[in-house]
Order: sequence, then C-alpha cells, then structure tokens
Amino acid sequence: MITQIIIFLIGLAVLSWSADKFVYGASALAKNFGVSPMMIGLTIVAMGSSAPEIVVSATASLNGNPDTAVGNAIGSNITNIALVLGITALIKPLLVSSTTLRRELPVLLLVTLIAVYFLSDNYLSKTEGIILITLFVLVLAIMAWLSFKVDKNDPLIAETEDEIPSNVPTVNAVMWVIVGLIMLPLSAHFLVESAVYIARFFGVSDLVIGLTIIALGTSLPELAASIAGVRKGEDDLALGNIIGSNIFNILAVLAMPGLIIPSMLDLNASTRDSYVMLGLTILLFVFCFNLRGTRQINRYEGGIFVLAFLTYQYWLFK
Repeated sequence: MITQIIIFLIGLAVLSWSADKFVYGASALAKNFGVSPMMIGLTIVAMGSSAPEIVVSATASLNGNPDTAVGNAIGSNITNIALVLGITALIKPLLVSSTTLRRELPVLLLVTLIAVYFLSDNYLSKTEGIILITLFVLVLAIMAWLSFKVDKNDPLIAETEDEIPSNVPTVNAVMWVIVGLIMLPLSAHFLVESAVYIARFFGVSDLVIGLTIIALGTSLPELAASIAGVRKGEDDLALGNIIGSNIFNILAVLAMPGLIIPSMLDLNASTRDSYVMLGLTILLFVFCFNLRGTRQINRYEGGIFVLAFLTYQYWLFK
C-alpha cells in the first residue's frame, strides 16, 4: 500500500512537471513562429493547464475506468472554482476587468449546462463524446479568432505577454514539447493505476477517487499559478486560467470516456456531482457579474467557495 502511495505521488509530480514543460515548449515554439501572445494564452496555455486532466481521463478510460475519468473532469472543475479561486480570493480579491473573461464566462456556463444534460441519463455515449470534442475544437478556433479582436488596452494582453517565455531557441522548445508528450501519458499511466489500487484498498468508488485525490492533484498547478498571478497583480490571467481550464475540462476531458469507453456511469455523477459543478459555476458567474457593479471576487466570496469545497468533501465521505 505504501508503495502505491509513493508511486501515486511520484506520478502526480511528474505529470505536473511534464505538463508545465509541454506548455513552456509549445508557447516558446509558437512565439518563435510569430504567434501573438494573446492567441498563445487563450489556446496553448489554457489547453496546457488541462493537459494533466485530459491525459489522466484518456488513460483511465483505456484502462476501463470511465467513472474515474468522469470524476476527474467534474472534480477538477469543482476544485478549480471552490478551492483554487477560493484560496486565491482569500489571499487577494480578484478584479474582473478583461472583456475576454466576460466573454468566456457565459461559454463556461453554457458548456457546463451541456455536460449536466449529457450526464442526466447516467450514460455517456460515443455521440456525446464526439459532440464534446467537436465543441472543443470549435471553442479553440473561436478563441484564436477573438485574440485578433481584443482591445489593445485589455489588461489581459500585458499579463499574458509577461508569462510567455522569451528567447528560447527553437531546438530547446521542440525538445520540451517532445519530453512533455512522452512523460505526460507515462506518468498518467502509473498515477491512474496506483489511484485505482488505493481506491480499492479503502473501499472508495472509482468516481470518488476521481473527484477527490486525482482532481485535487491535477488542480495543484492551477492553484500555484493563480496564487503567483495575484501576487504579481495579474488578476485577469489567474481567473482566465481557471475559466479556460474548466471549459476544456468539460469539452476535452469529459469527452474521453465517451469516445473511448461509452458506458453506464456511477449514479452519483448525474444526481449529485454534476449539479455541484453547475451550482459553483453559476455562483462564479454571479460573483464576477456582481449586481453592485464591482465585478470582483472578494474575500467574503472566496470564503464561501472554500466552505463549499470543504462541505462537498465531507458530503462525499460521510
């Protein structure tokens, strides 16, 4: 058992590291080929932040554990909003000033509603998987198009430019992309196998292990990035990473079990967890578009998010 826990922790560490290096290499490569920082931020960086979840979901599905894959998608979104944004807002209130974010928030709410609908019959079909992955490609294309339409004074532009690696030789950038592509699936394989073993040992369902330990582990990079972002005054970038990650979690991560292993799911995914995800997404929407016009997530609202996360964890294990 101790061996499996060690394998899980090492797999998680390597997964996070390889995802970071993949994004680093892909961003540097795109910049070297003249792609705008805004497009890199809205597509490569946002997609890269969901890379651990995508690879873990695909690996779990290939291993015959669709509930783990679905739990990872839903749990990551819950963790990103309730824990990551909650803790970040407690450290420093998050201002919502970018028009880009105000466009993405309705998209997040819409795709969350689609996910809840697809899960409502307790079955994720191949057709639903195809729809989700098609929407994923469409959203990527729209975000790329929107990057050309962003106001030059949008604060997200300057914040994104600061985060894109500069002066990285193309050979080095390609090397890191290859390293990421190799290490991501390899680490995900060991992480999923050890997580399933741990779940069986403690008598926890595949869904719950995906909702908790795997979701928390794959969301740790977002927590670190968000805290670092607000400390540097990059509120829009911190919030944008979470919103983009959640959109991609639903469209790409949730698509994996539908595409790879269409099957009946744990009933709790449709009757409990998907609605918690939806409720938190609606709450995020309300906090960002405050009726008082402040457009920020303050410490009080951050506290509500963290309390909601702790309550949800208690609900899962009671």
